[in-house]
Amino acid sequence: MSENNYDALRYKKKTVYEKAGDEIVEKAYDYAKRYMRFLDASKTEREAVAESVRIAEAAGYRAWNFGQPMQAGDKLYYNNRGKNLFLFRIGTEPIDCGIRITGAHIDSPRLDLKQNPVFEDHDLCYLKTHYYGGIRKYQWLAMPLALHGVVVKESGEVVNIVIGENEDDPVMYITDLLPHLAQNEVTKTVSQAFVGEKLNILVGSRPLDCDENNSAKLTVLNYLHKTYGITEEDLQSAELSIVPAGRARDLGFDRSMICGYGHDDRCCAYPSLTAMIDADEKLHTTMCTLVDKEETGSDGVTGAQSSITVDLIDEIARAMGGNPATVRANSKCLSSDVAAIFDPAFSDVFEERNAALLGCGVAMCKFTGARGKSGTSDASAELVAWVRRCLNEAGVVWQTCELGKVDLGGGGTIAKYMANQNIDTIDLGVGVLSMHAPYEVIAKVDLYEAYRAFHAFYRF
Repeated sequence: MSENNYDALRYKKKTVYEKAGDEIVEKAYDYAKRYMRFLDASKTEREAVAESVRIAEAAGYRAWNFGQPMQAGDKLYYNNRGKNLFLFRIGTEPIDCGIRITGAHIDSPRLDLKQNPVFEDHDLCYLKTHYYGGIRKYQWLAMPLALHGVVVKESGEVVNIVIGENEDDPVMYITDLLPHLAQNEVTKTVSQAFVGEKLNILVGSRPLDCDENNSAKLTVLNYLHKTYGITEEDLQSAELSIVPAGRARDLGFDRSMICGYGHDDRCCAYPSLTAMIDADEKLHTTMCTLVDKEETGSDGVTGAQSSITVDLIDEIARAMGGNPATVRANSKCLSSDVAAIFDPAFSDVFEERNAALLGCGVAMCKFTGARGKSGTSDASAELVAWVRRCLNEAGVVWQTCELGKVDLGGGGTIAKYMANQNIDTIDLGVGVLSMHAPYEVIAKVDLYEAYRAFHAFYRF
């Protein structure tokens, strides 16, 4: 450092446009097109797994199950119940050197149908819902909605359902109160004015025929039976979700952003998946995990707290002649989850110096949790330095961040569950505006820098 070069002492965030140049930006725009197709095809975790398997198989990955052999060079995937996916490539170095792991979740906030959802009130037919994850209920009113999911008949037959996505499909809708009659509503708090039991989906109003006993509900049930061969009783063994209808779109006159449903956390899942496939790392053993249930606490057989992740790592360790505990101790994990982007419209809840900024690259979050770092694994300084070196040597544009001001809420990811297994873990992902809204916003360049970051991590 020269005597007068004091700029080297300072740190200032710069945008991808400033640091990476036009060539990277053009690649980001092209990559975004493929991501948007993935997003449109993956509105539920089941759909995300199916689409990811399609991509993996096209790249030479094959299905694997517990007890089957593996060897160096194998490109394998394990599909856990159709809602949780592991891709892994066995490297040539000793497995005790550890595994490069990325972990993203593929579930997103939505409205799930209750097990007995269909009812009629004053000749209008509705579906009862139970919201999933942290939503702001009022955002789901008065907009076109689609139905996605599966119905499993008593025989075990699985019926896939998608209604509301094609141009000639009907859509669904939650009604809102007209402003002329809302004098009492506007004096209530948001939680009082918008309650979960009122998030009923309007799906019909016409009786099956002119007979007054043939209700609008019967028309809806008749449609489902004719179209999908299911009855009302079959809905008791179903996983059906209400999501925004329509496809992801370019946002902004410069087309620099993407507006779509489910960026949290599929905008990290897709870069994790495609970076691993494209890296095609031969030395290190690499793994991409796509998990379910993060929005509700990561519980269950397909969530990050399930033993399945450790079971799989241990299986790989034993198959390759290693010690499972040593493998976990020497592994590194990027918890690939989204960050909250600084929003000038709500600047009072952010601490600007430590907030993620749109267009400034992939965001690293050393700790999550709430207030006094409650519920966080808090990555070590040594791990942060290792990731810094990895990203800088690859020329990745990145930034650090935390979620809002210290005393205002907070949030978590799957990082702590991986860290609890003695795996060094830190959060690294794409920044999002309007997180958990039906339509969220990301920058194309941030998405692509996440891809470049994961690609570098797998190979470092």
